[in-house]
Amino acid sequence: MGKNKKLVEAITSMDEDFAKWYTDVVKKAELVDYSSVRGCMVLKPYGYAIWELLQQQLDQRLKATGHQNVYMPMFIPEGLLQKEKDHVEGFAPEVAWVTHGGSEKLTERLCVRPTSETLFCEHYANEIESYRDLPKLYNQWCSVVRWEKTTRPFLRTLEFLWQEGHTAHATAEEAQEETINILNLYAEFCENILAIPMIKGQKTDKEKFAGAERTYTIESLMHDGKALQSGTSHNFGDGFAKAFGIQYTDKDNKLSHVHQTSWGVTTRLIGAIIMVHGDDSGLVLPPAIAPTQLRIIPIAQHKEGVLDKANALKERLSKIARVDIDDSDKSPGWKFSECEMKGIPVRLEIGPKDIEKNQAVLVRRDNREKIFVSLDELETKVAELLDQLQHELLDKARVHRDEHTYMATSMEEFEKTINETPGFIKAMWCGDQACEDMIKEKTGATSRCMPFVQERLSDKCVCCGKEAENMVIWGKAY
Repeated sequence: MGKNKKLVEAITSMDEDFAKWYTDVVKKAELVDYSSVRGCMVLKPYGYAIWELLQQQLDQRLKATGHQNVYMPMFIPEGLLQKEKDHVEGFAPEVAWVTHGGSEKLTERLCVRPTSETLFCEHYANEIESYRDLPKLYNQWCSVVRWEKTTRPFLRTLEFLWQEGHTAHATAEEAQEETINILNLYAEFCENILAIPMIKGQKTDKEKFAGAERTYTIESLMHDGKALQSGTSHNFGDGFAKAFGIQYTDKDNKLSHVHQTSWGVTTRLIGAIIMVHGDDSGLVLPPAIAPTQLRIIPIAQHKEGVLDKANALKERLSKIARVDIDDSDKSPGWKFSECEMKGIPVRLEIGPKDIEKNQAVLVRRDNREKIFVSLDELETKVAELLDQLQHELLDKARVHRDEHTYMATSMEEFEKTINETPGFIKAMWCGDQACEDMIKEKTGATSRCMPFVQERLSDKCVCCGKEAENMVIWGKAY
């Protein structure tokens, strides 16, 4: 048990130092390793397996709604990037440039894609001619590079994995419908698969995507009371189309510009999973994205028949869940700790006494509840337990979010709340960016979104006291 004790002690307590706890979990659960390039991470097999499951389930949803996967180059010529003024200004500080090919200096610098709007626009300008070519519903899975000053695994890295959708439509109404449909798809995916509740809303002009007419977001609350922007969906209107000459001939034989959207989620969702569900023993993974949903741990495995029974159970249960078996020579206590560290939703213990009684012990990762189950009923019980765990993790996260969502009607109240009880703050806003800037300067909180579900908390802006129409969700964010 000495090894077991050491494994658990290696994690800093969440309450002691949340940032250190997060780093400890990421490393000890073997999700990532650091590379020799600052701010770049090695996604280890376990971490990548979570991303693959996340990717597969989101990809299915996108394809079911008519989207097709494509792949664009990773390099963007400087001249192409310059075509949309607001866009290039928004990304200029984060761009990585290629200046040489081998030993020769390039005649034109190449940008390593921070996002691919300009590449899709160039492609659409060549591909779209008639209303019959619309809509274009494209998505790509790739990596992008943004030269961040401060980095943290999953949450903010120089290179990260994501999907970016880019669509072109005949009308403004179709583009707006697409933008909202994708936001709803993201929210459903995060709630039902990642068990993370989302607030849907529109970003303020200050916080919207560079070059977009409107940006919509899903926002989640982490265990420490900080917000995380978990996905965004942008309506570009026809701004990019005009800059890149993307036109089509309509049914009346008139030339019109297309209306475009763009949207994406990234590997930061894995960071959200860690920070919403994790505890002082490590990860807690929702079954839907757990690479191993159930781990079998044979007890006294040196005794006759134990390993045979464990392997037979693995074969049976693999038909209904992702199952593995730990038949290493480590102590049971060490195996239990490792199982908890990796966030495996359910573990199954089976030993000589259990075999005699025709039973197994199931242990839930989230609350460590032990359940004795007849081997004859194992498939039914495991399926029920995984489903129950998935739903209860979402319920728990929703309760946590709601209990850490506050209201403020004055700056004094706002500052006191953000300093003493971190979380989301609902407050009215007049719409003036000067007030938005002042709130950030005074409190460190930013506008997360103007939620679709509005509440009339008062008639006055929390900052300046002038008339206010919009309720905004504010918070300190990652």
